[in-house]
Amino acid sequence: MKILVIALSGIGDALMFTPSLEKLKEKFPSSQIDALVMFKGVQDIFSRLPEISTVHYWDFLYQNKFASLKFVLTLRKKYDCTINVYPANRKEYNLISFLIGAHKKAAVKYLRMDLANFGWLNNLRVTEDDSLHNIEENIKLTELITGEKYNSIAPMKIVLDEKETRFTEEFLRSQNITNDDLVVGFHPGCAVLKNHDKRRWETEKFSALAQKLISEKNAKILLFGGPEEKHLRSEIINKTNSDFCIEVKTESFLQTAAVMKRCNLFVTNDSALMHTAAALKLKIAAIIGPTNTNYIYPWQTEYRIASLNLECSPCFYYSPKPLTCTRTDLKFKCIKELEVDLVYTKVLELLGGSISISK
Repeated sequence: MKILVIALSGIGDALMFTPSLEKLKEKFPSSQIDALVMFKGVQDIFSRLPEISTVHYWDFLYQNKFASLKFVLTLRKKYDCTINVYPANRKEYNLISFLIGAHKKAAVKYLRMDLANFGWLNNLRVTEDDSLHNIEENIKLTELITGEKYNSIAPMKIVLDEKETRFTEEFLRSQNITNDDLVVGFHPGCAVLKNHDKRRWETEKFSALAQKLISEKNAKILLFGGPEEKHLRSEIINKTNSDFCIEVKTESFLQTAAVMKRCNLFVTNDSALMHTAAALKLKIAAIIGPTNTNYIYPWQTEYRIASLNLECSPCFYYSPKPLTCTRTDLKFKCIKELEVDLVYTKVLELLGGSISISK
C-alpha cells in the first residue's frame, strides 16, 4: 500500500491530520506513506514524523504552472491512494490528486461549492459535517480508507529535537527569562489569503492586553509569527513600550514551536500557531470572530474561547470564496467590538486553575 497525503493548505491543517496518520500506520504498518506539501513549515512537521517516509515539497504558489504540472506528473501512477487533507476545498487540489492517478482518491464532499471545485474527481468521499472538528473530519475520511471505526483520537503531533531545545535555552537566557517567570505568548497574525486577515484582533488591543498582564501579573510577553507579520509585532512592541514585550525571531517553524513550548499560556487569533499551541498542550485563549468554532477549537488541551457570539456568527465556512461580512452596522463587528477585558477574563480563568479537557 502506497499512500500520498496531499497537505497543501497550510501548517494548521497539516497538524490536524497527524492523528489520522497514526491510524493509517496502525492499520497498514508496512505501507509507504508520503506527503505532498507546499509550505516549509509543513515540510518541517512531516519530515520528523515516524509515519511519513518521504516529503515531496513544491512551491505551487510561486512556481509557474508548466513547471508545477511537470512536477506533479513525476508522481503519476506511483500511489495506490491519495488523500486530500481536510479542509482543502479548492479545484487545484482535486486536479492534482486526479493527475497523480491513484486508484483510490479520498476527499471530503463539501457542503459548499463542491461541484464547482471538482470534488467529483474523487472516488472515496465522506460528507462534510459542520458540527465536527477538522480532526474528526479527517478521522472520518481515514475510517473510509481503513474500514475501521475509531472511538478515540490521538493528540496532534510535533517532534522537536536537541537543536530546537538548545535554541530555546539560548533565547530564554538572552532575554533573562527564568523558570519562575510567567510567560504569555501572543500570535497577532493569521492567514491573509481570501480576506482572512479580517479575522485578526487589532494590535492596539493586543498591546493593551500585554500592558495589563505586565502591570498586574508581572508577565513576560513573547510575540510570535512569520516574517510577513513583523509589522504587527513591531506595532505591539511600540504601543506597549515595555522591555517585557519581546519579539521572538526564529529561522524555522520548529524553532518557533520550541520557544512556544516555554509559554505558560498562549493568546492567539484563529491561526496555525493556535493549533501549534494545542499540539504542544499549552493553555490557550483563542480570539474567534467569524469562524465556526466547531471546526477549530484547540484540540485536547485547556482553552477558553473569547467570542461575542453574535446572532450572525459563524459566517466563515470552508469555501474558496473570500471572507465577507453582510452586516450593515459595522463590518466584522464580531472581531472589532471584541474588547480587551473579555480576553483578559479568559486569560485569568486559565491562569487561575484547570478546566475540563476537550474531547
